Amino acid sequence: MKILKNSWKKLKRDISERIRIIKRDHLVREYFKNNILFLTFVITGVLNSTILRFLCMHSVENYLSWKAVLADTVVVSMIGAFGYLLKPKDRFAYYFGFCLFLTGICMVNSVYYTFYTSFASVSMLSLTQYIGDVGDAVVENVLQLKDLIYVIAPLILIGIHLKLKKKNYYKRVELKSERRKRTFKSLSVTGALLVIFLVTLSSLDVSRFFKQWNKEYIVMRFGIYVYQANDLVASVQPKVNSMFGYDKASREFNDYFANVSEKPEANQYTNIFEGKNVIVIHAESMMTNVIGLRFNDQEVTPTLNRLSQDGMYFSNFYSQVSVGTSSDSELTYNTSLMPTKSGTAFVSYSNREYIGIPTLLNEKGYYTFSMHANNADFWNRRAMHKNLGYQRFYSKVDYKVDKENMIGLGLSDKEFFKQSVDKIEKINQKHDKWYGLLIMLTNHTPFSEVDKYGEFPVDIKETITNEDGTTEEVSYPYMEGTKLGNYFKSIHYADSALGEFIDGLDERGLLDNTVFVLYGDHDARLPKKDYNRLYNYNKETDSVLEEEDPNYRVFDSYQYELGRKVPFIIWTKNMKDTSLNFENSNVMGMYDVVPTLGNMFGFYNKYALGHDIYNIREKNIVVFPNGNWVNNNLYYNSQKAAYLPLTETPISEEEIAENTEYTNKLLDVSNNIIVFDLLNEDKNKELKEVSDNK
Repeated sequence: MKILKNSWKKLKRDISERIRIIKRDHLVREYFKNNILFLTFVITGVLNSTILRFLCMHSVENYLSWKAVLADTVVVSMIGAFGYLLKPKDRFAYYFGFCLFLTGICMVNSVYYTFYTSFASVSMLSLTQYIGDVGDAVVENVLQLKDLIYVIAPLILIGIHLKLKKKNYYKRVELKSERRKRTFKSLSVTGALLVIFLVTLSSLDVSRFFKQWNKEYIVMRFGIYVYQANDLVASVQPKVNSMFGYDKASREFNDYFANVSEKPEANQYTNIFEGKNVIVIHAESMMTNVIGLRFNDQEVTPTLNRLSQDGMYFSNFYSQVSVGTSSDSELTYNTSLMPTKSGTAFVSYSNREYIGIPTLLNEKGYYTFSMHANNADFWNRRAMHKNLGYQRFYSKVDYKVDKENMIGLGLSDKEFFKQSVDKIEKINQKHDKWYGLLIMLTNHTPFSEVDKYGEFPVDIKETITNEDGTTEEVSYPYMEGTKLGNYFKSIHYADSALGEFIDGLDERGLLDNTVFVLYGDHDARLPKKDYNRLYNYNKETDSVLEEEDPNYRVFDSYQYELGRKVPFIIWTKNMKDTSLNFENSNVMGMYDVVPTLGNMFGFYNKYALGHDIYNIREKNIVVFPNGNWVNNNLYYNSQKAAYLPLTETPISEEEIAENTEYTNKLLDVSNNIIVFDLLNEDKNKELKEVSDNK
């Protein structure tokens, strides 16, 4: 009897458990059935953001970052919850509209990351006016098939919508109270997820979130949607209220420069070029890795090779650009300030006070001018060049441009230089001292007009001897047909144009009292796979060597970043075999140009963020806009919080912490100088008076 009783109890428990499971499964099925549109919206939105991170940031830390998934889920669920306030027949339009919006965020950031290795900023909207001028470059060099994968989300939502429509889902009647109840429940769950997310954040996460410099880190920890919302606030805030944070910015600015001398420190190169004329070449997309490179024993850049061998060559020089590319390099070259955190200084902050090299040379009696055979308003150069101190800007309207002498975005470099020599000769006749900037154009992405660059094969040609003693020439494709190969053809043309320009100046005696300065504005943003082919080509199989091959040369993300160096050369026609003819291999950045040239030409900018390389030498550090930095010992990637040693010197945690703190402070001070116009003494007096009277 007892056995029967226990068996009955066990049977009852089993039946109860089975009923509970059936009810639970029924409730789950019912929930999915009644909320399928909401769930589809949430799942596809989070899926898209996750795909974006996985395709852009290839690191284990990113792949395992569940915080970003949680943050994206919170954002998408919060948006989706308010859809329940609408009647069933109106919900699809709501979800589909936001689905397109979120999909657009992912697609834009996917395209943007391909080119800039960073995530998009709302402030870049001001740059859309220039898309027409570089449209081909965007299509050929940036847009990829992977950027279209995100359209799957709205397509799935449409598919679910059509199924629900067939089942008369949208004809249901729901009371307002029921819709509010569902909204409240969804928001409650979202709120719980938000609390879980917030308690997992570290102080470092919060600090980097508000600083906004390290965009990859923010997306890795907070997801793309939170990043984009935060970026919107950061982009709009300074424009809405320029007084916001002024006191703090001004105090940090004064503290930073409190111990900077009013007089530059002298060294063996002080005033060596004082009073000489200056020609500066802004070399579009010119990189250091082409110097000395040959194909079939033919030099890629014979002119650049000669200048680097006969002049003062800085072989470890980095550009420090952000979204403004060429305009950012002009800003930093002229002012020793870094690009702004949001937008570009040339476009968003052209009405600020700047201390540019031309302004400083104007004070020394120089006539200053700039030349660029493109639209004067491209990158807002018309306004900014005047603000930087250039007394005359020769733009497209000052040159004869026709179809026969155009390559890429405009007038070919050879024709540009040819016409510029005439203009410089006239300037030289009118002025005792002059300083001119010439901006090259032909070597601009996408490097596709190879038929106009002239003959320069980038294959491998060999002469082989057959068994019968006869010889024949064979060739292997090597870099032919690749973007990097086309770049070499383009840079060979640009280098040839540069050589003709120097010869033209010399023929008219314009180099006799002139210092020639050349800097690459930024790297060419070329595919890493092409570099892998360049360094690991197997001609026998017309393919890339396997990593296991003993001859394989590693070219990872660190090598790619370090390979983005650009040339910086100071040269005169009589410099060869003198004490000024040498290579400086200390790490150096674009912001070091102002103090370095200033020491040589006798001008000084107290508010330069860089250093005279001959004073700081091996102790120098180059800061990048994304928070990364490099010195002679290591390259530090702030996104990964990891580094690559460059020497055998031991690396200490103190060194990394100290340099990272220095990097963050410098970026903040530079940004504040521009955003709050801290170099404008009259404006700052007014702002201080307003602040004091509050």
